[in-house]
Amino acid sequence: MNLLMEGLINVLNIQVILILLLGIISGIAIGSLPGLTATMGVALVLPITFGMEAVPGILLLIGVYFGSVYGGSLTAILINTPGTPASAATAMDGYAMSRKGLAHKALTISTLSSSIGGILSVIVLILVAPQLANFALRFSAPETFALAVFGISIISSISGKSMVKGLMAGILGLLIATIGIDPMGGFPRFTFGNMNLANGLNLIPVMIGLFAASEAFKSMEDIFSKQNLDIKVEKVKLKWVEFKSLIITILRSAGIGTFIGMIPGAGGDITSFVAYNEAKRFSKNKDEFGKGAMKGIAAPEAANNSVTGGAMIPLLTLGIPGDAVTAVLLGALMVQGLQPGPLLFQNNGPIVYTLFVGMLLANIFLLVIGLFGIKYFTKILLVPKSILSPIILVLCVVGSYALNNNYFDVIVMLIAGIIGYFMVKLKFPVSPVILGLILGPLMESNLRRSLLMSQGNLSIFYTRPITLVLLVLAIITLLSPIVSKVFKRKLIK
Repeated sequence: MNLLMEGLINVLNIQVILILLLGIISGIAIGSLPGLTATMGVALVLPITFGMEAVPGILLLIGVYFGSVYGGSLTAILINTPGTPASAATAMDGYAMSRKGLAHKALTISTLSSSIGGILSVIVLILVAPQLANFALRFSAPETFALAVFGISIISSISGKSMVKGLMAGILGLLIATIGIDPMGGFPRFTFGNMNLANGLNLIPVMIGLFAASEAFKSMEDIFSKQNLDIKVEKVKLKWVEFKSLIITILRSAGIGTFIGMIPGAGGDITSFVAYNEAKRFSKNKDEFGKGAMKGIAAPEAANNSVTGGAMIPLLTLGIPGDAVTAVLLGALMVQGLQPGPLLFQNNGPIVYTLFVGMLLANIFLLVIGLFGIKYFTKILLVPKSILSPIILVLCVVGSYALNNNYFDVIVMLIAGIIGYFMVKLKFPVSPVILGLILGPLMESNLRRSLLMSQGNLSIFYTRPITLVLLVLAIITLLSPIVSKVFKRKLIK
C-alpha cells in the first residue's frame, strides 16, 4: 500500500500527466490510421524517450500503446476500416450500428468497454501478477496449438448466415498463411521465385484491402450508380439499462483478454475474436450478432484493451514479453536501466508501482478523451462519400506502403481489396480470412513443435489437461451452430 501511495505521488506531477496525455492522444491518432499498428507507434516514439527519465519515458510509451489499441476501433466502427488487426472483430457489429445511424452509441460502448477492460487488467496486474505469470508459463507448444485451434473454431460464429461460406473463407486465410519460408524446415513455399513472398503476405495490407479498400470500391460503385449513400448520425445516447446488460460481457471479455495477453505470442488479434465468440455463445439473441449487436462491440473492445495489462504481467515479472509491443517496451525498460524479472519488484519497487498507477491513470484519461471526442469523431460520417472514398483509398495506399516502404505491399492491398469487394458482393464473410491469416502460422508452427516434442506421438494432445480442454472447447464451438440448426428444424417440424 505504501508503494502504491508513493507511485500515486510520483504520477501526480504536471509534467508526467502532460506526457501521458500526449502519449494517449498520439496513440489514438496512430491507431486510427490503417497500417500504423500499436507496435509501430511505440517503436516510432521509442527514440524520443532515450533522453528522458525512466517514469515519464515509459509512461509516454504506455500512453501510445493504450491509445493505439483503442484508436483502431474508431475507424472500424465509422468507416469499416480497422486501424489495427485487433479491431477487425469490432468492425462486424460496430459498422453495422454506424450504418443504422447509431455511431454515437457504438463509440460510447467502445470507449466504456475499452477503458473498463484496461482498468481491470491493470488491477489484476497489481494484485496477482507473479502467480498468473507462473501459470502462463505452463503454456508450451501443445497448449498454444490448442488455443489456436480454438481460435479457428470461432469461424462458425462469425460466418453469418452460411457456415459453408465462412469455412471456405477461413480455409482461404489458412492457405494464404502458408506462403513464405517454412517455419521449421526453412525452405520456400508458394513463393514462385518472388523474394517479396519469402516472408509471406503481411497481415496488415491484406486486412486493409479486405476491409477498407473493398468498402471504398463498393462506395464508388454506389456513387456511379447514384445510390443514396448518406448515413444519418443520430445522437442516441447509451442508456443505463443498456450498459447494465453489457457489464457481464465486459467482465468476461476483460478476463479472457488478460489471460490470453499473458501467453507469449498470442496478442490482442486472437483475443478479440475469442471474446466475440464467447459473447455470442452466452447471448440469448445470437441472430443479432453481425447486424449491430452492442455486445458485439463491447466484447472485442474490452478484450483487446485488457491485453495491454495482461501482456505486461510476464514482461515485468519474468522478463518475457507477452506480445510485439511489450517486446519494444522490454527494450525501453532496459535502456532506462530497469531489468524486468523477479528482482525488478525488489530492486525498483517504487518505479514499478509508479508505472502501475500511471497505467490506471492512462485508462481513465482514455475514457475521458474518448467520451469527449465522440461528437468530433462522428463528424467523419458527414463527409460525402464521393470525397471520403478516395481519401480512404489514399490512406490505404499510404498505410500499406509505410509498413516496409515497399510497393509490393500496395499491390497486395489492392488485390485483397478486389477480392474483398467480390466477397462482399457474393456474401462471403471477410473476417474468417483474417482469422485464418492470424492463427495459421501460430497453429502450424506449434503443431510441428508439439510433434517434435513427442517424437510424433499424438497422445501429447490429449494427455495434457489444458490442451485437452481447449481442443474439446474447439470441437464444441465448431459443432454448436450445426447442432442448434438441426434442433431448431426438429422443433419447427
